Parts: sequence; structure tokens; C-alpha cells
Amino acid sequence: MDAPGAGAGRPFEYLIETLNDSSRKKFFNVPRLGGTKYGALPYSIRVLLEAAVRNCDGFLMKKEDVMNILDWKTKQSSVEVPFFPARVLLQDFTGIPAMVDFAAMREAVKILGGDPRRVHPARPTDLTVDHSLQIDFSKCAIQNAPNPGGGDLQKAGKLSPLRVQPKKLPCRGQTTCRGSCDSGEPGRNSGKLSSQIENTPILCPFHLQPVPEPETVLKNQEVEFGRNRERLQFFKWSSRVFKNVAVIPPGTGMAHQVNLEYLSRMVFEEDDLLFPDSVVGTDSHITMVNGLGILGWGVGGIETEAVMLGLPVSLTLPEVVGCELSGSSNPFVTSIDVVLGITKHLRQVGVAGKFVEFFGSGVSQLSIVDRTTIANMCPEYGAILSFFPVDNVTLKHLEHTGFDKAKLKSVETYLKAVKLFRHDQDNSGEPAYSQVIRIHLNSIVPSVSGPKRPQDRVAVMDMKRDFQACLNEKVGFKGFQIAAEKQKDYVSIRYEGSEYTLSHGSVVLAAVTSCTNNCNPSVMLAAGLLAKKAVDAGLHVKPYIRTSLSPGSGMVTHYLSSSGVLPYLSKLGFEIVGYGCSTCVGNTAPLPEAVLNAVKQGDLVTCGVLSGNKNFEGRLCDCVRANYLASPPLVVAYAIAGTVNIDFQTEPLGIDPTGRSIYLQDIWPSREEVHQMEEERVVLSMFKALKEKMEMGNKRWNSLEAPDSVLFPWDLKSTYIRCPSFFDKLTKEPVALRPIENAHVLLYLGDSVTTDHISPAGSIARSSAAAKYLTNRGLTPREFNSYGARRGNDAVMTRGTFANIKLFNKFLGKPAPKTIHFPSGQTLDVFEAAELYQKDGVPLIILAGKKYGSGNSRDWAAKGPYLLGVKAVLAESYEKIHKDHLIGIGIVPLQFLPGENAESLGLSGRETFSLTFPEELSPGLTLSIKTSTGKVFSVIAAFENDVEVTLYRHGGLLNFVARKFS
Repeated sequence: MDAPGAGAGRPFEYLIETLNDSSRKKFFNVPRLGGTKYGALPYSIRVLLEAAVRNCDGFLMKKEDVMNILDWKTKQSSVEVPFFPARVLLQDFTGIPAMVDFAAMREAVKILGGDPRRVHPARPTDLTVDHSLQIDFSKCAIQNAPNPGGGDLQKAGKLSPLRVQPKKLPCRGQTTCRGSCDSGEPGRNSGKLSSQIENTPILCPFHLQPVPEPETVLKNQEVEFGRNRERLQFFKWSSRVFKNVAVIPPGTGMAHQVNLEYLSRMVFEEDDLLFPDSVVGTDSHITMVNGLGILGWGVGGIETEAVMLGLPVSLTLPEVVGCELSGSSNPFVTSIDVVLGITKHLRQVGVAGKFVEFFGSGVSQLSIVDRTTIANMCPEYGAILSFFPVDNVTLKHLEHTGFDKAKLKSVETYLKAVKLFRHDQDNSGEPAYSQVIRIHLNSIVPSVSGPKRPQDRVAVMDMKRDFQACLNEKVGFKGFQIAAEKQKDYVSIRYEGSEYTLSHGSVVLAAVTSCTNNCNPSVMLAAGLLAKKAVDAGLHVKPYIRTSLSPGSGMVTHYLSSSGVLPYLSKLGFEIVGYGCSTCVGNTAPLPEAVLNAVKQGDLVTCGVLSGNKNFEGRLCDCVRANYLASPPLVVAYAIAGTVNIDFQTEPLGIDPTGRSIYLQDIWPSREEVHQMEEERVVLSMFKALKEKMEMGNKRWNSLEAPDSVLFPWDLKSTYIRCPSFFDKLTKEPVALRPIENAHVLLYLGDSVTTDHISPAGSIARSSAAAKYLTNRGLTPREFNSYGARRGNDAVMTRGTFANIKLFNKFLGKPAPKTIHFPSGQTLDVFEAAELYQKDGVPLIILAGKKYGSGNSRDWAAKGPYLLGVKAVLAESYEKIHKDHLIGIGIVPLQFLPGENAESLGLSGRETFSLTFPEELSPGLTLSIKTSTGKVFSVIAAFENDVEVTLYRHGGLLNFVARKFS
């Protein structure tokens, strides 16, 4: 299927002009279309309008859609519009189902007599393998046993032909040197580290022995490759055979940070036609790229596949909230403080489901890394995206990071030509926003966020008082309800030969993790400088605290190393454990047994402090009840203090060897220090080094064997990757719509059934149908892994459909992942009942109440029911995205007439249902259903446009595109 572009017959071709520079490139001069209307549009809406004009074909994108976007001021929140993003970004967990579908489509096209080599994504697609990292090893002394993490690790044989030979570790040393470098005297660690600061390689800070890569990184990568070998081989095959697909291998970095540093184009060029870069993907933090002036946000798996297949995503034309920033922040405020301050303000104002666009004099005070950090947090305050239009700060950043100078000039000329470049100007020149809110940056104070939710901001100066209040409050979003007489309790522990005490507020986990912050050199360098000053002052971190440093990419390691601060972070326990999501998503190693026993014994509210963006209770570790989000330097500070129950203004972090009290202000780096180091270290060479690393891959990835055949050689024994059965009954031409006759109700559900009820992503229960399937293939419960990890196996995911233990089926009258098979009267797992129905050729429907399919967008919440044999869902109302998913997979969404539901119509769900489709199916058509009891009632076929009708006639999106290739 051809990628959308400015082909012949497009109604707006008259807007194509030649760029007024030496490149002679062409572009759609969209401002000519709108006149004064265009100038009043927010910049983000202008990007939507350009894509609509360029892709207008009269079917997928109609002229009416273009005019609706142009009339945004009057049409916002009231109309649906299509959007063709320029590219797609996937991460491995949610990306594997999409790539498996493409592999299966090749099989289907061949069966239909077509050429499978024609099957490729229509848009450039980048897949980053960044969600597989687990912290099996941490700190210098690698003492932890690896987490098997499920999977088929035990069956993988040798982990890697490139297994690193055991080597001695860089010293961390609390009282004696734990490393045993071959030169120098063991235990000699009292000297200053200033001489080592001049060395740019990663060094043992005590013996100056070069360490090519931290041992923990190599060991974690080794386990990661072994645990995920099967998936990695599939990804490598995908990158070889599919055009437009690039795989970023493990150990490179996170999806959204790699997107910023390497993948972003700023302006696309296809066949000499220029247009703005834009992206959608299967990660909620795709939004980070909006800080660079690139429109992007996270969507579900089926929407992403649609874009890969050349179709648009659909969205309600959004309201755009203008956020005016003024002033500048004080020296002690980091970017994270700004982020959390803006997050709280935007959440209070209410921007859910809206675009946010920043303007005002304060915007120019923010660096690109500050902007991207703010944009990255928009899922936490509910916005679809937070957009910073390209300006002079953006251009300087691109120039500084090695962006091609000739291309940069072309980018600037083009963006100014289509009025997508923001100039510093007074408010009279700003767009007409739906709403304007104002934030003064100088009103923001240093803060953390917690103890259970990212929106609960706490000023650092109020931390001790607030934590005490949390102990007193009833159990809830902030409270722990600890009896007053027990709030002073403490438990003594013995760890590594020394005695320590744990109490309420004790820090047991401190992680500078890869989400949000590591894209920002200023906060990372501030953490390193603070660590240096702390070590120089003789401070240390208690050894039982689980500390880790998980950067977003190798560039972070590079500048921390070249600036000389990495050895100091390592000495405090913040040693690099790997690259990717780790502590932030709960992939942390267990806490020491002594700590776990003490927490349990004293019923202690212990704390985790991390520089991520999610801190829900139990997310990091089920025994850590209070979790705080903080900037990287504050993570280090709280780790040194060993408690959050401290007033940094009046209480010292610790005592130096001479007995002098050391306060936070004594070691906090000044803004001038941080900026000087940032300018000196975060330079062109670092970005070049990252690009070279990404283009070369790593040794394990390069040596990984993978097929290069046109069709993927499916392993029938695999429990991770299987050819799905979506195309089993595919014909070359769509067949006439068949009636649904004598369908049984598989489930009778109530209101607000979520996608997690339909297709859970968590652990696989031992008694579930999926567990039985895996057990029959020789796996133990320890190897089951999660539904999320097995999204590439339709047999597991189908068995996991409606397997949520909290699913309330009205047939049973209690929560359980079961239903009644009416022909036999048996109560069975949902999958087992559906399997019996399918053997007898009985179609199935689902009865539901209001808001069916609410919650996160999840492709398997539609794919799973389809493979169970569900032909229709009949509900009072739907979450729109899920309704679109049902159509996209080939399930008809039926809706009760207003004011009617199953109960009011006297339906028990035990009847059978029959439905006939007319020859001319159209959006919003009323259909008639007849039950086995003789009842007849009307329902609405919830198709909203001709595209949805066409997709349903073809049996769904995948069949529609497969026929295009055959």
C-alpha cells in the first residue's frame, strides 16, 4: 500500500510551491489556504492542517476534514478528524504484536497468490528494544541471583557467545576498598579523587584501572539477551526483511530519549516534498518529542498498526490550552521542580484530553532538555500532548548537537514559510487559544512528589512536616494511618558487619532511573557534582539502601564519565546497571533480607526515592509503601540522608570525619557550576558517539543469529511468538456480510468494563487457561512471565482474554474469569466455554452496559474476543478508541437505543440472538435483533463514517490491507 503523499488528483495541489532557497525543494504553502484564520491557529493545529492538506484524497481524508481543521476555532471538541503522522515509534512489548501481524500478513498474501515481498509498513517505523531490561545485578559487589523473569531462559542454552570473562570490579569502598585492582594497595581509599577527574574513560577512582564498561551493565545485558533471545531474533529478522523498519537494539537507550537524540527529523523530505516531522507510537511518553517542536503522542496498538499500514489515526479536534510562562526560576530549582510545578498547575486547571501549547517570555528561558522534560510529563497531567513550537533556542540546540548545517538552514526556511516557527513577540501576535493559563517560573520552589501519586507535590522545605502528616492521615492517597505511639518505632538491623536502625521514613531504595530526567544533562550533572562534593566531605550512603543509576542512553554515561563525576556517583552506590526502563516499572532486585524482615517486624513505612515519573504505591517494590519522585541531585541527597523525615534547612545530611555537620546547602552545586560543565561536556562529540553506537549496534546484537527469509520460519514449539490466526479464512475478495444467527451470549457484563478486564497485561495465574497451555508445553510457573511479555503469542493472549479475576459476569453474580456454557450448563473458564462454542459452530456476542472498553488503549482487548469467536458486542455506550478497535479487528459494535439496555428490554442473556445486515450498510444504521424467546428490538450499528464501514466489510483492518497487497 503506497504511503500517503501529494499524488495526482489531490484537491490542494495548487498550494504546492518551491522553497525560496538553494535547495529548490517543494512544499504545501498551507497559509495561503487559510488567510487570517491560519494565523489565529495554534501551532500544533497548523501541523494537523498541513498533514490534512497533503493527504487529502477524498476517502481517508476528505476536503470536509481539511476545512474542519481550518475552522478549528468553531469546530474544536465537536468533530472527528483524521491525522496522518509522518512516522511510527514502537517499543518492544507493544511493538511485537504489530510486527507479528506483518509477518503473518506475508503468509496470507502468499496464500492468496500475491507477492509477500510487497508487504512493508507504509510509514517509517522505528522499534526500540528498551522494555526488557530488568535489574538482576546492581552495585559494585554483584551478589544478587538473576531474576529468571519467566521466559524460556533455561532453554536458551548459553546466554551469549560473547560472554564477558569475569573481571574485578571498580571499587566502591565504604570502609575498605572492595575492588581488587591489580595495581595499588587494597584498602587505600583515603586520597582525594581530584587527579582522576582529568581522566575521561570510566576508571576505578582509587587505582586508575580502566574499566571498558561497568560490570553490572554487561551482566544485566547478558541476562537480557538470554531471557529475550527468541523475541530479539524475530526483531532482527523484521529489520532485515521489512523496508521502513529500523530496530534499535538493547543497551542503546529508551524509546523517547532515542527519539530525541537520533530519530527525530524535524522536517521530512520525500520525493523533494518537505513536510513537518510528526510521530505516534505505543508508549505514553512519546510526548517528550513535543519539546523539540515535533508533534507526537502515544496511541494504542491497533491505531499504530493502522498508521504503519497507511491509514490515519482519528481524534476529536482538540481544545488547545495556551500556557504562558514568564520570568525565570531561582538557582536552587531544577528542571524537575519546574516540571512538577507545571504538572500540578495543569492538573488543577484541568487539561485532560486537550493539547497544551507553551508561549511567553519564559519559554526562551528554558533549554530544549527542560522543554522535553516538561513535555514528557503530560500523561501525568492528562494532556494529549504539550507542544513547544520551534524557535531560535531549538535551532541553537540542533546546531550544537551536530544537525547537518545545510539541512538545518532548509528546516528554518521551510518552517518560517509555513509559519510554524515561533518568534519572540508580544502577546498580540500569539494564536487564539481555547484557554490561557499563566505560570510565573519564579514562583516555583524545589519539590518532590509523593508519597503515592505524581500529582501530590511537596515542597522540600515542607517534607518532614508533610511526611509526619502522612503517617497520621487515614489510609488513602497520602495517608498511612500509623498510630501515634508507633510513629517513633525503629528496628535495628545488622548488615555487612555493621549495625543500623530503620524507622518510618527510612530510605531503602534510591534510583536515578531512565525515565524523564536523564535526557536533561543539567540535572544529571548536578547529581554528579553533588556526589563529588559529598564524597569530598566524607559523606556516604548506607550500604543496605538499594541504589542504582539507569541512564536513558550511552550519551549520559559519556558525559558523566568525561566530566569526571561518574566515579563519585559509583562510590555512593549509584553505579550504572543498564540502559532502559528498570526501577521505574518495578524491575528492581529484591531488597536485602535484613531490610525486608525489619520492615515487616516494625510495620515500617519505608521509602523509595527515584527520578522517574510514576510512584504509585507498591510499583517499585511491594514492601516500600512511600515513594517520592525527585530530581537526580535530590535522589542522591535523600540517599545520603538515609531518610525523607528530615528538614534540609535545619538538619545535617551527615557528619564529616572531623565531626563537622554537613548540610545540603554546603554541597549543592550552583547553577553556574552546572551550566559550565554542561557547556564543556555535552558537546557535538557526544551526540556523534551516540549515533555511531546506534548505527553499529552492539556485539551481542551484531552476532545474534536471525533468519533473512522472505517469510518468517515460525517455531511451532515457541511460547512467545506464533503466527496468529487472523488471516485463516481470508479470501481474495471480501464476501458479503453474513447474518449472525442464533448467537449465544459469552458474557453478560455491567458498566465500565475496562480493557484490563478484557485483556489483562499482568501475571499469568497458575489456574488460568493460559497457565494450562504453558504447563502443557513444559514451562513451570516461574517461567510463565506475564501476558504483556507474551503479546506475540495469540494462543496465550486468547486464553488470557477475560481472564481478569475481578471481571464481574452477571451470569455468575460474583467476580471471576469464568462463564456459563449454556448448552451443557457447565461453569468454565471463558476460553474453555468459547472453545466449545466454536467447535459447534456457534457465534458469540457480549452484552455490556455503559463505557465498554474504557481505560488504556489495548489492541488485544479487541483481538482476543475476535479469536474467541465473538461476532458482536451489544453495549449501552463505548470508549471510542475501543469501539474503533473492535471495528478494526472485524467485530461489529452494536449500541442499545437511547434509554434502553438489557435489563429494560427484559433480556437475561440466556437467549440466543439473530441479526441480519442489509446489503447497503451505512454509518449509524438501525438494525433489528430477534431473540429465541421471540423478542424483537432495534439497535444502532455504531459506525461513524464510510471508512469504518469499509473496514468492517473487509473483516477488519488487517484483511483490508492484506487484500491490497495480494
